[in-house]
Amino acid sequence: MAKISPLMIAPPAIFAGLAALFFIGMNRDDPDALPSMLIGKQVPTVEGLQPLSGTELLTDEVLQGPGIKLVNFWGTWCVACRAEHPTLLVIEDILPVTLHGVNFDDTKAKAEKYLAEEGNPFTTLGEASTTRTKIDWGVYGAPETFVIDEDGTVLYRFAGPITSRVIETTIGPIVAEALAD
Repeated sequence: MAKISPLMIAPPAIFAGLAALFFIGMNRDDPDALPSMLIGKQVPTVEGLQPLSGTELLTDEVLQGPGIKLVNFWGTWCVACRAEHPTLLVIEDILPVTLHGVNFDDTKAKAEKYLAEEGNPFTTLGEASTTRTKIDWGVYGAPETFVIDEDGTVLYRFAGPITSRVIETTIGPIVAEALAD
């Protein structure tokens, strides 16, 4: 009887395992959603953010304050952030929220120049000069936006650029539900 080498079985077994993982991943409720461990929990700290000229610094007290808040993580190097910027400029006119920003993986000079040229949509803002804030919030990339309720609880995390469609179908209904509670 001929022996079958484990090296002959390994490639098909690895392929079958990967195919199973892809199949499971594609059949999730929302295959585009990135999970966040923060949903339903208090916002992480933003201490350590550095101020950007012309805008009040984003602090922990602001995030625990009244009203529904959006916290947008962005950078001037991010093409999708630049694409969502016009929407951010008018979001407070569309939704009853305040918009706060965290600039990361960027330089202070580039961020300040960009906001001076393109407009500053943020009520408060901070520059993350280390990766600590990004790690604490579980940010994978940019842009990412968090919806925070009046108690400082994270209601939702949206990864990707905010568009009018995202406001209409995703963020708007979450804000409306939070205000109704």
